[in-house]
Amino acid sequence: MRICIVSSCGGHLTEVRCLKEIYDDYKHFYILNDLTLLPEDMKERTFFITHSERDWKFFKNLWEVFIIFLREKPDLMLSTGAGPAVPAAIIGRLFFGVHVVFIESITRIYKPSLTGRLMYFLANDFFYQWKTLEEFFPKAKYDGTLI
Repeated sequence: MRICIVSSCGGHLTEVRCLKEIYDDYKHFYILNDLTLLPEDMKERTFFITHSERDWKFFKNLWEVFIIFLREKPDLMLSTGAGPAVPAAIIGRLFFGVHVVFIESITRIYKPSLTGRLMYFLANDFFYQWKTLEEFFPKAKYDGTLI
């Protein structure tokens, strides 16, 4: 199995890396939407796409992700958000049959994120970390927090 971890930098990356012990035994790579200092284990496994803030660059992201997926051929995509998760899920599901797993950010306690609201319909498996989000995601799974 080949896993693609999609994230924006900062807290989302920190959050998805909390799952590292689960995906570390599999072949995996990262897609990030900003240049950042990388830990040693990510240096040869990371692709960077253009940072998009709900603008025309979203369409550029679709193309960038398509090229990466064409080359890397992931079986599964894992993300905690934000921005790059949506174009990666669209391309992954539509063109490559990628199984998409999304975990709503731990910072979302009372109200879902925009990415979460979109990914709820795009992900094969959707998880939220606070029981208070159950009303927004009735078909999703609650399994507590990552941290």
